[in-house]
Amino acid sequence: MPSSIDVTVAAVIEHDGRFLLVEERAFGRVVFNQPAGHLEPDESLLDAVARETLEETGYRFDPQYLLGVYLWRNDEAGTSYLRVTFTGAFVPPRSTPVLDDGIIAVHWMTRSQLLGLRSRLRSPMVLRCVDDYCAGIRYPLDCLTHLDLPNDRAPATKNRA
Repeated sequence: MPSSIDVTVAAVIEHDGRFLLVEERAFGRVVFNQPAGHLEPDESLLDAVARETLEETGYRFDPQYLLGVYLWRNDEAGTSYLRVTFTGAFVPPRSTPVLDDGIIAVHWMTRSQLLGLRSRLRSPMVLRCVDDYCAGIRYPLDCLTHLDLPNDRAPATKNRA
């Protein structure tokens, strides 16, 4: 039974039927994942997904919709991951970006290509998020509430009490 829960964010970015993915080293393997990473203290979910996307791909990302919230237990790592996934607009880098440690390359792939890499996906959440995106699932960002962020760090979305 996993002993912890890690909160992560991810970006599903699609262009012309292809999805932006990172090839990275994780758990001693080379795997494919959406731009994703851990939520840092005092950071909003929206800030986290924009930061992680930029760090891992060089693409600027503007989250416009919540795609879903996913819980996956990784017994190998002894951790459960609560992944909050967004979709939205992006701007490609103007020059070759310097990427986070562990990132090997950035790729644009179709869903069919992902199916062929199923054993090399970082988690089952990768394909599930693509499938939810293709199914047209989108939730407004105002369904998110950040109660403990300082006023100057509050995300641009409406916060409810």
